[in-house]
Amino acid sequence: MDPEVDPESGELLGIGAFAARARLSAKALRLYDRLGLLAPARVDEVTGYRSYRTGQVERARTVALLRQLDMPLARIAEVLDADDGAAASDRLAAYWADVEARIAGQRTLAEFLRGRLSGRSSEMYGKFAVETVDVPQQVLITETRHTLADELPAWIGAALERLERGATECGGVAGVPFVAYHAEVSMESDGPAEACVPVADEAAARAWAEARGRAWETTVRVEPAQRLAYTRITKAQVAHPQILAAFEAVEQWMAAEGLVAAGPCREVYFADWEAAGAEDPVCDVAFPVR
Repeated sequence: MDPEVDPESGELLGIGAFAARARLSAKALRLYDRLGLLAPARVDEVTGYRSYRTGQVERARTVALLRQLDMPLARIAEVLDADDGAAASDRLAAYWADVEARIAGQRTLAEFLRGRLSGRSSEMYGKFAVETVDVPQQVLITETRHTLADELPAWIGAALERLERGATECGGVAGVPFVAYHAEVSMESDGPAEACVPVADEAAARAWAEARGRAWETTVRVEPAQRLAYTRITKAQVAHPQILAAFEAVEQWMAAEGLVAAGPCREVYFADWEAAGAEDPVCDVAFPVR
């Protein structure tokens, strides 16, 4: 039976006619109804027949277009439920920034794997410019964790944030934060990794660690002056396993220069991670050398 015309809401369309106008399948409309993205204007209590207002066509087409961006349904709901068009646009922009960051990371990973599979590792390493820098003695507050590669990014961010907050009681941050790796961190090996923040006041740092360090597994140590061999990488290149290419490039350069590692390798985070784009330099991959 054809749906009635509601004089207050305008013409009502059956699910087939509405699907044709919206360029969606009836199956998709039922799914979007279940997920709360696009509810029918009316559902017949006896037959279950679904009817839609013509004014819902634009929302339906928006859902279809967002799906063409491979946007998850939960993110689509966030866009559609925004308070106004500007807020919806901002949510779409945030989603697309995430997509571009993921694609940049995947592009870097593909280049890494192509180099590995084709045996062109030396050519791949040549893309990294390696230099040395002398670093003065530093007082460090540190947090150590055994962690696998998939858990590492979240832990690094949280640990450095905790340590930087703690540094306010230790004379302030006195250098660039970094993460040192005392053993391999991969999907099979859990390190440990050590998050480190240089601080200005050693005595204050030791008092702070004594008071709070036990709960955070935090310690204080003094790292001697040393020379680092390093290469600078982008935010997209930081992801595992493509970051391994940067570490291997530095190791290859060290061997060619007759240098040997004098301590654990590290990632030195000198930029604002949240503000950086996928192609912005954010990190130095480094080895202490002698």
